[in-house]
Amino acid sequence: MTSPFAESAPSRTRLWWEIAIVLALGLGQSAIYAIVQLAYRLTDDTPLADQTATLNPSRSDREIFDLIYQVLSIGFSLVPVLLVCFLLWQSSRPHLGRLGLDGTKTASDIGRGVLLVAVIGIPGLGLYLAGRALGLFVAVNPAGLDAHWWTVPILLLAAARAALQEEFVVLGYLFARLRQLGWSPWTIIITTSLLRASYHLYQGPGAFIGNLAMGLLFGWLFQRSGRLMPFLVAHFLIDATVFVGYPWAASAFPALFGLPD
Repeated sequence: MTSPFAESAPSRTRLWWEIAIVLALGLGQSAIYAIVQLAYRLTDDTPLADQTATLNPSRSDREIFDLIYQVLSIGFSLVPVLLVCFLLWQSSRPHLGRLGLDGTKTASDIGRGVLLVAVIGIPGLGLYLAGRALGLFVAVNPAGLDAHWWTVPILLLAAARAALQEEFVVLGYLFARLRQLGWSPWTIIITTSLLRASYHLYQGPGAFIGNLAMGLLFGWLFQRSGRLMPFLVAHFLIDATVFVGYPWAASAFPALFGLPD
């Protein structure tokens, strides 16, 4: 079905309001909080290198309520994804074509996503370790949950949530809407990369640099291919590996991955 709020040629003012609302519901809000949190960290007495950011913290000291809160948090954070699907849904197939999803070439898209993991993941790990040594990153604990039967499934869902929320909005939605506003390809790529980098600032200045580089690469490739699936796959696999594999890495290589005392 076509969105009852959609227009064949929405005005520029309407598009700007729509973009502002979508971002305020998710990633734009996260970017503002991340900037404030970075300012807090930089003005704190504790050096940046001795601070910690926990990405998936426990939400209750009672196991069943921790699980409930985790599921609710993941579910509600996907509302902006549903919203952009609603806004850009087309009555004819492919329904989500404007978001870069057409349901074809799935196997090749997954293969490209796996290849991107190697291209992004290995240099990203090197940047994090170098940034830790230089004091540009806080110590990132991707898996702050206690060990329960549901811990790994929740961490995998959290990885899927991050992939869906970021790539649907940053690549799929913003590229579509900013093109409608007449922006040039590289203006879109740079702007969306700056947004991606900004909402990771809570991890320190190094995270801004790393995610800016990732955003530029993702944006350039998406501009060329117009296919969203490889980036969803790559983002999920990178986050899933980090979230689930971190406890082992921190215990096996405490000097590199361990949290500060």
